[in-house]
Amino acid sequence: KAEPGHWVCAACVQHEDMAAHVGASRTPQEVMEHYVSMYIHGNLGKACIPDSIPNRVTDHTCPSGGPLSPSLTTPLPPLDISVAEQQQLGYMPLRDDYEIEYDQDAETLISGLSVNYDDDDVEIELKRAHVDMYVRKLKERQRRKNIARDYNLVPAFLGKDKREKEKALKRKITKEEKELRLKLRPLYQFMSCKEFDDLFENMHKEKMLRAKIRELQRYRRNGITKMEESAEYEAARHKRERRKENKNMAGSKRGKEEGRDGEFAAIENLPGFELLSDREKVLCSSLNLSPARYVTVKTIIIKDHLQKRQGIPSKSRLPSYLDKVLKKRILNFLTESGWISRDAS
Repeated sequence: KAEPGHWVCAACVQHEDMAAHVGASRTPQEVMEHYVSMYIHGNLGKACIPDSIPNRVTDHTCPSGGPLSPSLTTPLPPLDISVAEQQQLGYMPLRDDYEIEYDQDAETLISGLSVNYDDDDVEIELKRAHVDMYVRKLKERQRRKNIARDYNLVPAFLGKDKREKEKALKRKITKEEKELRLKLRPLYQFMSCKEFDDLFENMHKEKMLRAKIRELQRYRRNGITKMEESAEYEAARHKRERRKENKNMAGSKRGKEEGRDGEFAAIENLPGFELLSDREKVLCSSLNLSPARYVTVKTIIIKDHLQKRQGIPSKSRLPSYLDKVLKKRILNFLTESGWISRDAS
């Protein structure tokens, strides 16, 4: 101790003594630098000081922010919210605590514990285990608070951070990315908010790079080896696509002008097509039924209906290709068209 209230390092005293021994040509700082460079970091130090020093103390604690890290119990600054919002959340700012916490009954593990002088070793270890369980629950409670604070869940619950998020977004989030964020929401507890945002930004960059690679490969397949040539190629490709679209639009317009015959391309060349009305053509096309078969079924149904109205008993002999669904559809059509009465159908 050199002066009252001041302590001097022993190494500094030694360097001062060595400087005094060398003479006034060297200061204590120069002596110390010479000693460190020559005897510690120099060849002599490399030869004498081993790389791995035995019996060195190893830090076995969890890294900061890990699942069981001691830093998880560090209290956070109180939330900056109004009194009404505090009451809505049941939040106590002076304690940074809530009326209802995660694992609300965690304190029951230690609330009934007491240390007695006549406790044996088993009872003591049991009480220590209870305390350890309680400390782990406290760490988990604080970890969840840190996650909520990191991801701004309280302002999101109160509806405060929507405008701030919209301002902070550099680009528009697509529907696929929103769905992916919902699927990866369980990762929130293992990653910080910045790490999670960086993950999505990197995924977006990867997607854009893959699209650019596919585009360059397409250019190469078409014989383009320079970026200057790609502009001319894209202009020609857009012209071709525009001509194709115009051609398709003209074809569809011409088809509309020609009428609805294009809808019956599957049956218009079959015999009996010219005997059908427009509604019957639509029915046969939807049922995938040939006009001749439809005319046969229609004739049998109308003939049976007329015989029943005249009181003549008749037994319907419908073709074998007519199942229940087809029969019901044709009967409903003939009834709606007025060919047969509704009670007969």
